[in-house]
Amino acid sequence: MDAYLKDQLDFTGVKVALLVEKSILVVLRDNKTDIPWPNMWELPGGGREGIETPLECLQREVWEELGLTLKEESIIWSRIYPSILDKDRLAVFVVAQISQKQYQEICFGDEGQEFKLMPIEDFIKAEGVIPQLQERFKDYLVGKEIDN
Repeated sequence: MDAYLKDQLDFTGVKVALLVEKSILVVLRDNKTDIPWPNMWELPGGGREGIETPLECLQREVWEELGLTLKEESIIWSRIYPSILDKDRLAVFVVAQISQKQYQEICFGDEGQEFKLMPIEDFIKAEGVIPQLQERFKDYLVGKEIDN
């Protein structure tokens, strides 16, 4: 795990690509006109509260949205990017693995319409997915190929 995930970094929030075998967990955003990207598929995560570290923010968001306790050991990749909503600030993108059992134990919260597993190949090409999240996940895939 990258050390900055436990640092008091100045960042806006965290998004996480949760992998279950060869699929990625996606959430369908609410269909409300007052939010960015209504009715589009996205990844779990959200804004920082108080002085949270990226790891604390990630763990809180995954708990609030999915009812899952995400352990540090689940994180396999992370990178800092410009925030999607505020290019002058930073955001953190994380890739983590969860088991099929964890997926089946999800207790979906009240943010979003539904969740599902989407094959990785579909996620990176699908219309209706927030494009910046697709690009960030592609960075992970490219890095993974270089490491192998």
